[in-house]
Amino acid sequence: MAEDIRWDRRRFLGTTALAMVAAQLGCIGSAAAQLPMEGDLPSLGGATGWLNSPPLTPAGLRGKVVLIDFWTYTCINWLRTLPYVRAWAAQYKDRALVVIGVHSPEFVFEKNVENVRRAVKDLQVDYPVAIDSDHALWHAFNNNYWPALYVVDAQGRIRHHHFGEGGYEQSERMMQQVLGEAGIGGGDELVSVDARGLEVAADWGSLQSPKNYVGYERTEHFASPGGAAWNKRRVYAAPARLTLNHWALAGEWTVEAQTIVLHEAHGRITYCFHARDLHLVMGPAARGTAVRFRVCIDGKPPGAAHGRDGDDQGNGTVAAQRLYQLIRQPKPIADRQFALAFLDAGVEAFAFTFG
Repeated sequence: MAEDIRWDRRRFLGTTALAMVAAQLGCIGSAAAQLPMEGDLPSLGGATGWLNSPPLTPAGLRGKVVLIDFWTYTCINWLRTLPYVRAWAAQYKDRALVVIGVHSPEFVFEKNVENVRRAVKDLQVDYPVAIDSDHALWHAFNNNYWPALYVVDAQGRIRHHHFGEGGYEQSERMMQQVLGEAGIGGGDELVSVDARGLEVAADWGSLQSPKNYVGYERTEHFASPGGAAWNKRRVYAAPARLTLNHWALAGEWTVEAQTIVLHEAHGRITYCFHARDLHLVMGPAARGTAVRFRVCIDGKPPGAAHGRDGDDQGNGTVAAQRLYQLIRQPKPIADRQFALAFLDAGVEAFAFTFG
């Protein structure tokens, strides 16, 4: 099950690229088109818990238009859609639209309800959230992507879906049309959003670095001499310079299937990337601890290129299992040598993403 989910997410960029081309060529139908029937809203009974709401059911939602949003809280692609989902929930709340976020985890720590609860609070997600830690709802919808939107009409029928980022105007027009069909009326004005921080859209024109996991099951372009020793403590060295989209370790680490774990202070991760933003999903290996870090870019403190989770000297702290924005650089965007040094032991990292 988990392997299928991971593989589908690895297909995401290709799907997004096809959608972007279709939009540019005018291949996406107009909002006034007849919407298809894509099946009935499945049972939500497989949720292992709920936040911001008592458990919801298809029967109880009959007469409402429902927007189902599949997400996981460390997914940068979902985070960049959140301003729109949040705005839709507020704009159409009084017009019988119910937004339900289905939190289907990718990484093991995302199954921890307290982690999800903290993310819901920090990200200002105030609409109902179904906890889908066993991926029961994921499979009930036959879903393959984070993020994924499904629009359900007042009779409980799925009428529209969208996978990945973008398509915001089309999705909102679909919601307005379905609200109109129900005699409720959704209006014709579109929401306006002011995205900040992690939620800002990617700089697609300069993005040349794809997501890369660091666990041995799915990583690519690992450049430390001798390769990775699976599930064994080993002292690694990093090359003096890396080629684009290659990465390396220095210090004593264990490379596991989904993660890498640092055993001694002053270990480093280095990466050559080409993007405005660099993020790393990571956290302390032991709950309740904190690990200090320092970022360098091209051998210097990041200055104006620092991300929201570090200062201009590159200093920051890992205190929770989440996505950290380490670089947001001004133009010009070019190949950069990134280095992340940990001043303490006990950090684990999962995946790099870019924007």
